[in-house]
Amino acid sequence: MFRSLHVAATGMVAQETNLDTISNNLANANTTGYKRQESQFEDLIYQTVRPAGPGNGVGAPAGVQLGSGARVVATSRQFGQGAIHQTDNPLDVAIEGAGFLAVNRVNGDIAYTRAGALRLDSQGRLVNVEGLPLEPAINVPIDSTNIVIGADGSVSATQAGQHVPTQLGQIQLVTFPNPAGLQAIGHNLFTVTGASGDPTVGTPGQVGLGSLMQGSLEQSNVEVVQEMIGLIRTQRAYEVNSKVVQAADEMLRNATQMR
Repeated sequence: MFRSLHVAATGMVAQETNLDTISNNLANANTTGYKRQESQFEDLIYQTVRPAGPGNGVGAPAGVQLGSGARVVATSRQFGQGAIHQTDNPLDVAIEGAGFLAVNRVNGDIAYTRAGALRLDSQGRLVNVEGLPLEPAINVPIDSTNIVIGADGSVSATQAGQHVPTQLGQIQLVTFPNPAGLQAIGHNLFTVTGASGDPTVGTPGQVGLGSLMQGSLEQSNVEVVQEMIGLIRTQRAYEVNSKVVQAADEMLRNATQMR
């Protein structure tokens, strides 16, 4: 009887973790480039009371195994394409397809992002909203006008006194063998892990890489209705597990009151 109490408790803890995941998805429903997470469950170790198969000269077609409950084994990130929202800001770029923008962090490490809201810092460098410059760096002269970012990542602008655009640099995209293995560090940034594999750098539009859309941003791929359905399902599962605890407690009480 005490086993059922423990099993139900593991189910409640697992649903609490699932609720944490859903709440984070809903909180980031309007976060540029956010990719929703999904909880994945697994059952825990079993105690074999009676094995299936031959035993004591008798072949049992089915044995007796008692489970220990469930747990969340992973919160996988879904990298499906988010909706493209037009902003008409010439420095905004949306990635249509696979790939990440690389930015240089303060400590010199490289991080990766799907949020293409770019700006110019005091030095004329293209940076993200946190002020982290793109890698490789692209500098835009102060007197530049009509900045154009091509689908292939080429950046050009017309400088004062000139009529022909000047090529300023090339935005590159990065892919990974397993993007779900990237580690989210907040601020719309990811870092490499052993599970993600080594980054592969390439030109937007090449095989396996998406293209860039100037004047647009990729929205979060969170579907609020889908998350609300998951929220209700999680709440019901939590309630059912709590009912198991109540039922087990009542049965234990009845057993102790027997004379």
